[in-house]
Amino acid sequence: MERNLRRWGLILALAALGIVSPLRAEALESAACLLCHGDAEAVGEELAIDPGAFDHTAHGEMGCSACHASVTDRHPDDGLTPSRAGCKDCHQEIDHEYAATAHAANAACGDCHNPHAAHPSREVSGNDMNRPCFACHEDRKMASAHGEWLPQAALHLEMLPCVSCHTASKNYDITLYLSKPGGGDGAGRGVFELASYEELEELAGGAGIGSLIDTNGDDFVTLAELRAFHGGPLSGSLRLKGMLVPEVVTHNLQILDNRWDCTFCHASGPGAMQTSFIALPRADGTFARMRVEKGAILDALNGTPDFYMMGATRNASLNLLGLFILAGGLVMPVGHGALRFLTRKNRR
Repeated sequence: MERNLRRWGLILALAALGIVSPLRAEALESAACLLCHGDAEAVGEELAIDPGAFDHTAHGEMGCSACHASVTDRHPDDGLTPSRAGCKDCHQEIDHEYAATAHAANAACGDCHNPHAAHPSREVSGNDMNRPCFACHEDRKMASAHGEWLPQAALHLEMLPCVSCHTASKNYDITLYLSKPGGGDGAGRGVFELASYEELEELAGGAGIGSLIDTNGDDFVTLAELRAFHGGPLSGSLRLKGMLVPEVVTHNLQILDNRWDCTFCHASGPGAMQTSFIALPRADGTFARMRVEKGAILDALNGTPDFYMMGATRNASLNLLGLFILAGGLVMPVGHGALRFLTRKNRR
């Protein structure tokens, strides 16, 4: 009874303030549910929901009753257990795709995805993508197993979400994250730790996190802004960590043939390398992406120095220096040969 009074009290309060009409019925309903379920002390940890995380999900926009249709106005005093929709009721194609994998017999959707904090892949960091995997697959064991065929396996697992290789997505995006340099564990893991929203907000001094790197505030990061960031006062405390994430996240977890080919990533000039994004954390734990000018990944020194891809990354200045060295090395033999040719009559 007390919970119902709290719920209807909220609705009446919103009505009194004149803000009920602009609110969608689903959002109002969810707000009423979260009066209790947003309080772990009221409902217990198992039934508690983080309102900040849930409010920005597609499920939050649908409203609680979209999945829990049997909840009545007398809940929870009616003593009935609310119904729960199955994921496949809406995600039929994904369910069919996942059911064909070996994982389906060992993990249900809820083992990897929290339905009350489910966000699109582009709003989730590569580190967060790997957390469900490492819940079952211990990272050091995976590094050892991959190390049987993959050079620097631990470093690859640090810089790649598992689904970059275990996917049907034919391409990938390069996403950069603001991170803090760390000591690592000596095996290539833990070298970078993503900077939190609170840490970056403090560094930004109220100007917005984006201002740390997007100095003109146009939601587009130029190469000049990247150079200024890497050479600026924050370069000692912040770095850009680059990760390859699949363009489309799939659930079949297969490994395409090109993922066994090193040149899929380590090759000069693929279109995917021309495009990159910077992902900035939001207060609710998700990330917002900002496009970066072309060339940021291919320039080792002026673009993203902590994201080096052997066989792809280059630097224009070093290329020019190498050309001068090569030309200088040719001066002696070419010059000597030319002089001998021009003076051949005198030698006769």
